[in-house]
Amino acid sequence: MNRAAPRLAGRSLKPFRRPWLWAGLWTTAVAAVCVASLVPPSSLPSVPAGTDKLEHLVGYALLAAGAVQLFGRRLSLLSACVALALMGIGLEYLQGQMGLGRAMDTRDALANTLGVLAGLATQFTRWRDALLRFDNRRP
Repeated sequence: MNRAAPRLAGRSLKPFRRPWLWAGLWTTAVAAVCVASLVPPSSLPSVPAGTDKLEHLVGYALLAAGAVQLFGRRLSLLSACVALALMGIGLEYLQGQMGLGRAMDTRDALANTLGVLAGLATQFTRWRDALLRFDNRRP
């Protein structure tokens, strides 16, 4: 049995006191975006006209910023962000193929990808370890 794999995976996350809590919350947010992207539009609340692209950009920026908060290794962070961008593109493709009243929109996919880049840019701010500081504070 290869013992290096679990140790390597454990080093992907920053040294949190409760790593599985934060990873679980982030994974839940990713799953929520997937579900919201694939349900019929009648199941979703309406958004003000002209804000659809902003909604995509902000949603994916928050997911990528969450990845910045979670992952300590550059390779892990970049892999998560590439996966988020590909997920955004793939979900747009699926929307066009599923026949549930949604259409594929390349501008949505672009907004998703730009959102990932914006969230990734938080890596270069002093807020990149905000969750780690919060998690490791003593009561």
